[in-house]
Amino acid sequence: MCAINRRGLLKTAGLTAAAVGSSTLLGACAGDTPQRSPGLTAITNARIFDGERVLDQHTVLIEGGSIAGITGTPPSHAQIVDAAGATLLPGLIDSHVHTSEEGLRDALLFGVTTELEMQGGFDAAGRKSIADRDDLADVRSAGFGLTAPGGHPSELVPDDAQPDTGDGQGPPEGESTANPAESEVTTPEEAIAAVRTRVEGGSDFIKIMIEDGHVLGAPGLPMMSDATVKAAVLEARRLGKLTVAHTLTVAATEQAVAAGMDGLAHLFIDRPHTPQIIENVVRSGVFVTPCLCLNASIMGRTGAGLAADPRVGPKLSPEWLATLNGSLGKYPQGDFDAVLATVAALHTAGVDVLVGTDVSVAWPELGGMAHGASVHHEMQLLVQAGLTPVAALKAATSTPARRFGLLDRGRIAAGARADLLLVEGDPTTKISDSLSIKEVWRRGVRQARK
Repeated sequence: MCAINRRGLLKTAGLTAAAVGSSTLLGACAGDTPQRSPGLTAITNARIFDGERVLDQHTVLIEGGSIAGITGTPPSHAQIVDAAGATLLPGLIDSHVHTSEEGLRDALLFGVTTELEMQGGFDAAGRKSIADRDDLADVRSAGFGLTAPGGHPSELVPDDAQPDTGDGQGPPEGESTANPAESEVTTPEEAIAAVRTRVEGGSDFIKIMIEDGHVLGAPGLPMMSDATVKAAVLEARRLGKLTVAHTLTVAATEQAVAAGMDGLAHLFIDRPHTPQIIENVVRSGVFVTPCLCLNASIMGRTGAGLAADPRVGPKLSPEWLATLNGSLGKYPQGDFDAVLATVAALHTAGVDVLVGTDVSVAWPELGGMAHGASVHHEMQLLVQAGLTPVAALKAATSTPARRFGLLDRGRIAAGARADLLLVEGDPTTKISDSLSIKEVWRRGVRQARK
């Protein structure tokens, strides 16, 4: 097993390797790339959850990178994968990450075949460079989000950390310690220009920061005006792009909904929900990615229970185990039970709830999450909030695929990408079985086990 430097992960948070040490991640070595099986592959005797429901059929056919069909009896010429006692799921989707090649590799180990980057460096060129690499999860990205000068997420970066420009010399002139200069906007005109820049650079959707900092231990953070946020939303809509808002408070949620956002990348944690708040969210039509793992971390809870799971710990590097055992701890007075109750109320009201973790770098101060593994934890927390296991699985498969327009994935159906996860047991009734991973396929390529 070879060591992979952490620089790529640190870059997504605007940090240099020197800022947090030169530790490494463990990953697959060059030459370990799995290969696609020739001809037709039949996964037989499986319980099949297609992204919406459990099917009566028990065989899925894979040919090339796509699902060729679903049937009861496999063709005689197919290569057989006997899945007796197991459940076949669509590849999982993490709807909120900050990632790198290392993050995408770890995600795939846990059956997460797509990560949606809500702030980071995967522009069009970066995505193209990994599109045909079946040893990594696929990625879609917002690029860097829009924020006020000195606004979120600059408060998360230590004063002595500098953006990684690739030459080790620190930031270009005029760039803050965390936010690229082109992300910081003060007027509607600047917001419109920034959205256009994102779209020209290949951003799949637009991320907009609405954060005053008080639940992140940094009260008084600069924020964009309502008019500036609204201008960004309207320009993104004109250019055919979804807008997703960072919203950790009720006030931020109300501002995002009033601006016409398509989705909320977080759930408010500063106070319990009210019927009026739920009604406003429902009326707006937004989706909500609660990021419960992140909310727990902000309140000082760690991912220690997940790290101790024998299905998780052995797959992670020491750095990621330390991170999973860490937490942000910025808002210990928060009421996590109230957050779970808000999720339940949103789901009951018909709001689309998506699985997202907000995992970023291998750094315990931003800890409590790990790429791939925490998607399974997030589904467990959704079930704890009152969703059924099937609803939690939909939140990690068909629902994010539909809301983000990824119509080639998130379902097991003829013609869809052969992004698949085979697990022992039945997560449609016992959600924790999703971690009992037997096999993973990415575009029909069966992954090596770890």
